[in-house]
Amino acid sequence: MLCHQSTGRYEVGIKAKRGDYMRIKRTIRVLVVDDSVVFRELLSRGISSEPGIEVVATAKDPFDARDKILQFEPDVMTCDVEMPKMNGIEFIRRLIPQYPIPVIVVSSVSSAVFEAMDAGAVDFVVKPYMGEKKSLERFIYDMIEKIKIASTAKIVQNAAKSSVYSNSVNESFDASKIIAIGASTGGTEAISKILKNMPAKIPGMVIVQHIPPVFSRLFAERLNTSTNLNVKEAQNGDYVEQGKVLIAPGDKHMRIRKISGRYRVECFKGDKVNGHCPSVDVLFESVAKVAGKDAVGVILTGMGYDGAKGLLAMKRNGAQTIGQDENSSVVYGMPKVAYNIGAVSKQVSLDKIAASILEMLK
Repeated sequence: MLCHQSTGRYEVGIKAKRGDYMRIKRTIRVLVVDDSVVFRELLSRGISSEPGIEVVATAKDPFDARDKILQFEPDVMTCDVEMPKMNGIEFIRRLIPQYPIPVIVVSSVSSAVFEAMDAGAVDFVVKPYMGEKKSLERFIYDMIEKIKIASTAKIVQNAAKSSVYSNSVNESFDASKIIAIGASTGGTEAISKILKNMPAKIPGMVIVQHIPPVFSRLFAERLNTSTNLNVKEAQNGDYVEQGKVLIAPGDKHMRIRKISGRYRVECFKGDKVNGHCPSVDVLFESVAKVAGKDAVGVILTGMGYDGAKGLLAMKRNGAQTIGQDENSSVVYGMPKVAYNIGAVSKQVSLDKIAASILEMLK
């Protein structure tokens, strides 16, 4: 679709040229795609105010965007979900195999963002309330931060989907075990792939994904319908049980305590830790103290260092720990820091993490 009149050689030439450009230039070149001229101008002005970011072009629909991509070779693209002629999800799905550019999706509050992530987008930002100054300011701030992260992201294309773990396999697991997972950019798809390969009676899991409020609930609901597990957004007082996965709320920290031999989660408001609420470190440090050697810790793709110290605490307290490798990470930040400080017992690609967890539980 993108290069319908081009030869395969020409497409490779475009990719090579873009790669050379990114090694030479530091300014992040952005293409803004939205059917609203008002929104295009608002977003363009907002993100262009940040030193180091340049909006090289705007596009009104996917077909316009196709031509602009070939002409301007942007480093990052922002893309509305709802557009005429072709929606953003279908555009991303067709775009990425031909031109693997990092895409940030702009959407209202809906599960469509996870379809966009599945199609190949690296992140998303919630559309602002146009009449509220604070909402607009927050939107521009979030978009600038995500553009910077996206400019370092690697587009990981998978040849095949992971198969769902068979219910027919009889597995016996120790109910006293607990699995803790932390992730950021690229994590929604990584977590989904791991859970789809887990048996229904897996020990209880607690997960922190850096994600906005409301979307944490939508994310949990999506996983609940697409896996063999009982997945829900965590609420204060929920117990960690076999076959259950608790996702931290998007605006609260989550930690565990042990009550009468059972793990129970506490969800609470608090200041950001390592720039995040929920914070992976808050969860991992509580798991280290409470579960010790009965835990398995996993740190996935994401920018920054949240979770590294907590994973190290888990390992020092006897837990087995896993880090996602560089080749399969959208952003090799959090796993890299964890690996460099000695917090990772085993580093593997995303498609081997589920099997590694199961092996550690035996």
